[in-house]
Amino acid sequence: MFHLDQFISQYVTKRPVSMFSADIEANRDALSKKIAGKSVLVIGGAGSIGSSFIKALLPFKPASLVVVDYNENALAELTRDLRSTKGMYVPEDYIPYPMDFASPVFEKMFRDRGGFDIVGNFSAHKHVRSEKDIYSVEALLQNNVLHAKRLLDLLTAFPPEEYFCVSTDKAANPVNIMGASKRIMEDVIFSYSDKFPVKTARFANVAFSNGSLPAGFLARLSKLQPLSAPSDVRRYFVSPEESGQICLLSCMLGENRAIFFPKLAEAQMMTFDAIGTALLKAHGYEVLECASDEEAIDRAEELKHGSTLYPVHYAVSDTSGEKAFEEFVTEEETADMERFQSLGVITGKAVPDKERVETLFRELTAAFAGPRPTKDGIIAIMAAYLPNFEHIETGKGLDSKM
Repeated sequence: MFHLDQFISQYVTKRPVSMFSADIEANRDALSKKIAGKSVLVIGGAGSIGSSFIKALLPFKPASLVVVDYNENALAELTRDLRSTKGMYVPEDYIPYPMDFASPVFEKMFRDRGGFDIVGNFSAHKHVRSEKDIYSVEALLQNNVLHAKRLLDLLTAFPPEEYFCVSTDKAANPVNIMGASKRIMEDVIFSYSDKFPVKTARFANVAFSNGSLPAGFLARLSKLQPLSAPSDVRRYFVSPEESGQICLLSCMLGENRAIFFPKLAEAQMMTFDAIGTALLKAHGYEVLECASDEEAIDRAEELKHGSTLYPVHYAVSDTSGEKAFEEFVTEEETADMERFQSLGVITGKAVPDKERVETLFRELTAAFAGPRPTKDGIIAIMAAYLPNFEHIETGKGLDSKM
């Protein structure tokens, strides 16, 4: 029988246990003191990383947990999962709210509860495919940057003890709008670090997370559809459990303006085609490599008649915003590699120039409000703020592929 967690451990992360287990155990008392009896708000908590954060946090017994996510179905599944897990502590004051964190009803709820001790924000556009045109770019920046600032403004009225917002490895020397938006998000949250402690984490792809290419492999298998993947894109991977743990450690143990990242060696990178091939073999198939999406789709018809040759189309990436490899730290940043066994921490980040951040917001808001905003125009505004932002544009997007 196929077990996804076992597959991830054996073929993707190639770690029998979480790489952060030792750091969790070494800091268990400190984590308990920080979390036990506290009120917690998790935004975007029904997603892959947010839900993993919740599962990492609940054993330390917070007094209350409010989860906000506009995906009502995912919230229902999160609740069923928590309630169905043996030994899982769920506080009596547990409320999942299907709402947008930028909405007026969210603000009403937040103010009526008098704020929260711990706030984690996991709401984000995380896909490079979310920059296909000006409309998708605006939606991405509204969620990742502009609405994030609105939340921070609200938090100043009820300052939390800890605030965490997840970043991405793509924020280091970004080549796509998503990565650049997260790099700007880091500056935005750090500009509020004089109001309350703020922390973030850059980390790798979460193996088989919602909407990821590996999760798509499972969906294709269930429908006997062909697999498609880039053969040259190398990525770091963490398990869903590890994604929640790194966020927990960063949120609760990080100093103000700290950026956590996993200690992963370049040799631990994986390619998506290698994951696809291993997954097919785990399901009893042999790989049939095809020269195009169309050929793979045609050959997939044979699967319905019992064929054990599974068609795939692996090819070199040619879409906009794709980086051949990932990195966590830039040359201008300083990292403490000694404090934790499996985590590095970028330290010494200065408080960003607040007026410069405000100017960026005014420029983006004015551009989106204008009669004919363009993707190139928005990229120019972002590049003026981030001189190391070198957008890779090929004119092709992921939505044109399987």
